[in-house]
Amino acid sequence: MSELPPGGVVPELFRGLFDDAAVFPPGNLPVADAVPAHLVHRAAWYAEAVGPLLCGAGRLGELAAAAAGGAAVTDAASAGGSAAGSAAAGGTAGAGDAPLRIGLVLPGGSAELAPALAAAAPFDLTGVELATRDAAEAIAELDRLLPPHVPAAVELPRELLRGDGLDAVLDALVDSPYRAKFRTGGLVAEAFPDEAELAAFLTGCAQRGLPYKCTAGLHNAVRHTDRETGFEHHGFLNVLLAAQETDPATAAAVLAERDGEVLAKAVRALTDRQVTVIRNSFTAFGTCSIAEPLGDLAALGLLSSPAPQHQEDR
Repeated sequence: MSELPPGGVVPELFRGLFDDAAVFPPGNLPVADAVPAHLVHRAAWYAEAVGPLLCGAGRLGELAAAAAGGAAVTDAASAGGSAAGSAAAGGTAGAGDAPLRIGLVLPGGSAELAPALAAAAPFDLTGVELATRDAAEAIAELDRLLPPHVPAAVELPRELLRGDGLDAVLDALVDSPYRAKFRTGGLVAEAFPDEAELAAFLTGCAQRGLPYKCTAGLHNAVRHTDRETGFEHHGFLNVLLAAQETDPATAAAVLAERDGEVLAKAVRALTDRQVTVIRNSFTAFGTCSIAEPLGDLAALGLLSSPAPQHQEDR
């Protein structure tokens, strides 16, 4: 990756990385606004970086109503969706309808799975994220109910992933067709794991060849302390670079790096093989803002919008 693609081309390292969690905290965008805004992203030059629109089981009715409204992408842009293109290195979104791809987020466990799958039938379901306290039970229910073409990720509470609990859960998942899911932030300081805890999860997955996704707290590219809350946020570039490590101490050191230029230089030095290894491990993360991470990549020189066309070229 020493030579980045030209402007307007999303590098392989970032393709499909940003799942659209606009309706979840702290963004809390109303579903009626999130649908047209998501269509803006899906029509923009950076669309290859954007994953599905994530939706909780309890809001599928709202989602269906919003989708049935047939809001045009141009309406979303006028309502604020164009800000995403602006933040993402100056790009703008084009008009036109886009298929509504969704990811189901099921915080209530396996009991939500069957009714949520039925309610999601009108949509293009690209994945299920199932929270549980019992990995074996969740795997069994996914095996029983999930359509074969739909991938899934299983999330257990962080307190169950400490010590021997982490190995037990990862061992169960590695023998299944499902990814792991790990929570990297939230609305309180305690929701943010430190470098050692996150490194243990990342390297445990890397050692097993187990893919995973992350959620919460990764809006920015580089590790930092939030000025308003004082919370310690992991950077998604840190996590990407740490995803190729199998040694916990090495991964923790990468997660602790706060210099964006150091991280950007490391990204540029990645080989195609390293990029493949990283993205086979760290598949995506949920972010309530698509504009913010893309803007960070642009500021670090890792992503750029298409070159403007001159009048005579149009």
